[in-house]
Amino acid sequence: MMETITPQIDPIVHAILNSYDQLGGINHVGGPNLPSRQRTIDILQMLRSILFPGYYEREPVDEQDLLYLTGERIGWVRKNLADEITKSLCYDCRMYNRCEQLPKTAEKARDITEDFLSALPAIRAQLSLDAQAALDGDPAARSEAEVIVAYPGLAAISVHRMVHFFYQRGVPLLPRIMSEYIHHQTGIDIHPGATIGDSFFIDHGTGVVIGETTTIGNRVKIYQGVTLGAISVKKSLAQRKRHPTLEDDVTVYAGATILGGEVVIGHDSIIGGNVWLTHSVPPFSRVYNPAVSSTPIVESSRDGAYVYQI
Repeated sequence: MMETITPQIDPIVHAILNSYDQLGGINHVGGPNLPSRQRTIDILQMLRSILFPGYYEREPVDEQDLLYLTGERIGWVRKNLADEITKSLCYDCRMYNRCEQLPKTAEKARDITEDFLSALPAIRAQLSLDAQAALDGDPAARSEAEVIVAYPGLAAISVHRMVHFFYQRGVPLLPRIMSEYIHHQTGIDIHPGATIGDSFFIDHGTGVVIGETTTIGNRVKIYQGVTLGAISVKKSLAQRKRHPTLEDDVTVYAGATILGGEVVIGHDSIIGGNVWLTHSVPPFSRVYNPAVSSTPIVESSRDGAYVYQI
């Protein structure tokens, strides 16, 4: 084993070390590590197996072993999740010069972990509604099992239901690692901050983008290529509501783009394919692109009265 760096490599090593000093971007040398991306993904995979036992394993799950298996899995998640949350909180303290909070991060991480594990039955109940919404909303779906094991929309919302919990508890980094992993797997990009109601169904899903401050009601269905985004991406607006609100029983068809934090899509409305929308529409509306104009038509059909806005 070489004890010294060869003269040929030495300049390269020094140049890289200089870049560390000048540019940063190294993983907390001399301090707590950032959360491990791979370990975080491992935790996420284990959580999915806890939520849907028997769906993602290579070997079948024996019902007689379920008590032991679930206890083993929960124990593994309890330890490893608390460790990764601790590292995430340490990063946040160091990032914002709140080092006086560092001694309490491990205790806070354990509390968040226990609260999260206690919330898993409620998350499972929500996901059961999401799976049923997919089964009811897609004529091609043959069974709930098919939806759980194969549908990218359910995979994305399953992860979101969990990461939104961490987002609400102020955990940095970890929820984004999880959400970006499932984004890579499914092509569906849901920010951990988005608030999503019950019985949510994303059909097909590729190219869906749901921004941080989006609010989605119950029984909403969206198709591939839908963007629920912001009009402006100025950093100064980071703490404001930048993304739209979809009320209950809204359907948004493929390729539609809805932008703006003040935009509200009224309940029981249908947004047609490829619509570009930057203003609110009332309940019971149908919005679509006419063949002869690039401006969307809004058609409100409550009580049989139609109002066209061109």
